[in-house]
Amino acid sequence: MSVPFYVSPEQLMRDKADFARKGIARGRSVVVVQYEGGIAFVAENPSRALHKISELYDRIGFAAVGKYNEFESLRVAGVRLADLRGYSYDRTDVTGRSLANAYAQTLGTIFTETAKPYEVELIVAEVGPASSDDQIYRLMFDGSVSDEQGHVAMGGSAEAINAALAQGWRTDMPREEAIRLAVDVLSAHGDESPRALGASDLEVAVLERQRPRRCFVRLDSDVLSDILSG
Repeated sequence: MSVPFYVSPEQLMRDKADFARKGIARGRSVVVVQYEGGIAFVAENPSRALHKISELYDRIGFAAVGKYNEFESLRVAGVRLADLRGYSYDRTDVTGRSLANAYAQTLGTIFTETAKPYEVELIVAEVGPASSDDQIYRLMFDGSVSDEQGHVAMGGSAEAINAALAQGWRTDMPREEAIRLAVDVLSAHGDESPRALGASDLEVAVLERQRPRRCFVRLDSDVLSDILSG
């Protein structure tokens, strides 16, 4: 009878984390930027069907990097949870914080209890009545959560992109300027930088603060081309 190979728990967790980080680093980056009238999501994604950015609920958006099938299953689960909670109680009971906590518990359980962790990073963002009420949560593959302020990037070049965003971002930016900043830093510090990114290379959506209920708006290529040429 063979003796099972022993791996210490610390080494097992390190190996899982390294595996997940390598998978995430192969993905193209996503930037989330707060602007004066809401929150913008900008992803390098030439696909018109496989979205990295989506709506979760009335005032809540979702963005992800990593393996599509894994973050898509998480997105669907988040939409179902939000719909159930809003239907059972009240629409105002569905918050970005509650969805971020649910994702954190799910990712943490998968990371600790399964052989293969999810190779994903997520952002859950909620636009509030005022900019001070906006919430942006970044969730890592192991379930850890960080409350971000103003802007955040994730994916292979996140560190360089976050540094560039910190230099160019300000709280009173209009929507068009915020989107151009996000595209500029993706162009300069992305996976194949530097290069020019056009409307066909990008997926862009916004949470607009002044919309009456459903705040999520996906920008089509024509609108995005006008913004980038401005």
